[in-house]
Amino acid sequence: MKRLLMCVGVVMASVSPALGQTSQTADLEARVRALEGQVRALQTQVSALLAAQPRPIASDPRSQAGPPVALEPATPVVVAAPQPVSGVPQSGAKMFNPDIGVIGNLVGAGGDSKGGSDTLAPLPLVTLQESEASFQAIIDPFARADFFLAIGEEGIEVEEGFISFTTLPGGLLLKAGKMRANFGRLNAFHNHTLPWIDRPLVMFNLLGGDATDPDTGIKDAGLSVSRLIPAGKLFVEATGEVYRGDSGTVFKSSRRADFSTVAHVRAYTDLTDDANIEVGGSYSRGHNELGSTFVTQLYGTDITFRWRPLRRAIYRSLAARAELIWSRREDLAVTQEAFGLYASLDYQLARRWVVGGRFDQSDRAQNALIHDRGFSGVLTFRPSEFSQIRSQYRRTRFGDGRRIANELLFQVLFTIGAHGAHVF
Repeated sequence: MKRLLMCVGVVMASVSPALGQTSQTADLEARVRALEGQVRALQTQVSALLAAQPRPIASDPRSQAGPPVALEPATPVVVAAPQPVSGVPQSGAKMFNPDIGVIGNLVGAGGDSKGGSDTLAPLPLVTLQESEASFQAIIDPFARADFFLAIGEEGIEVEEGFISFTTLPGGLLLKAGKMRANFGRLNAFHNHTLPWIDRPLVMFNLLGGDATDPDTGIKDAGLSVSRLIPAGKLFVEATGEVYRGDSGTVFKSSRRADFSTVAHVRAYTDLTDDANIEVGGSYSRGHNELGSTFVTQLYGTDITFRWRPLRRAIYRSLAARAELIWSRREDLAVTQEAFGLYASLDYQLARRWVVGGRFDQSDRAQNALIHDRGFSGVLTFRPSEFSQIRSQYRRTRFGDGRRIANELLFQVLFTIGAHGAHVF
């Protein structure tokens, strides 16, 4: 058929210029009529050949003796697309939504607290001390944001809310917002990440503790710049921070120039495949509530040792911590120089059980002649990574009146949703 059409095209191409010649009109008309007849004849032959071809047949597999059965067009099979598994985030659904999580912190106490002190308030029988709501997301390839809301019985507070720029030149990490300062080892911990129910006495006495705020420590709005410096098997991180100057009872800003500063250096190294050690040093300076001419300075050093055998990491581990803090606070009459420390040891004796102990000793920042001491024994049961039950015996000797408080604390932690990793 294609060859025939090509022939017709060639003939028509040759006929076209001749149509304009009157003398050859009759001859050309005759030739065209002859070609039309040949085309009709060829079309008839092609139609007959197509009609004579047999249709595809297939035998019925259930009956070999049966007559041939013509094949029918196959029915298209529609395969349903896989549905998303519940609880697994999908990229499309998560594109504009942050990771959201909530952690509940139920705390109770029994025994005799002896009324506490001006820095350490007695706990009620039972209270939902704090529920932490977290919102975390990557903003773009250059930054991420983290928000942590502390929801208590008396209201809601932004515990932390900051943006981190992770791709700055020179390997720098910049944070801006409200943060827990990188002073010492424990100040950056959130309440639910502590290995105990409460915080050590030194944090209440020297780091701006408020008797009505269980989440004590240096936390303020400002900027933080840090850099990780690898040096062979030793890793060193240097951090410098500038804050507004308002943090609990330790720093108080009376004017815009009364900002506070924090400097922190820590070094980490692996001792063996199963053990590592971390050592840090800290300094902070700011103004206190007496005015812009009165300065408070803090010095600190800390050490953390961890042991976790690779083959039995889920059954055995040990963590030893110690932190020493010095406070130099300018007062109206005399400069108060106070000292405090804590030392703790926590041992995992089974997959879900951890036992530990902590020793506390601290002067008070506004009256260094008063010395408080304490000891705690802790037992923790972890059914899973989403819940935790803990009990703690706490014995405190308050230095202002030689009062001794014996208390039994208990705690239930429970988590829903996603929650990112914290400082460990």
